[in-house]
Amino acid sequence: MKQIKVLGSGCTKCVKTAELISEVVAELGVDAEVSKETSPEAIMGYGVMRTPAVVIDEHVVHSGSMPEKAQIVGWLS
Repeated sequence: MKQIKVLGSGCTKCVKTAELISEVVAELGVDAEVSKETSPEAIMGYGVMRTPAVVIDEHVVHSGSMPEKAQIVGWLS
């Protein structure tokens, strides 16, 4: 099972990023758990300076903006 974390303060873009990733996971039937991480200490632990950021299986794959749906599909394929 993939572990996907959306890092961010809880801003609108962060929430929408988590929702979009959850939608893509469901559409593709990927076995994944999507969670949100809002702790500044945890976010800094990943070395992320701009949010929203996406972490898949403990690897930062994106930061600083909302990802496009095609990007998410690529990460999960």
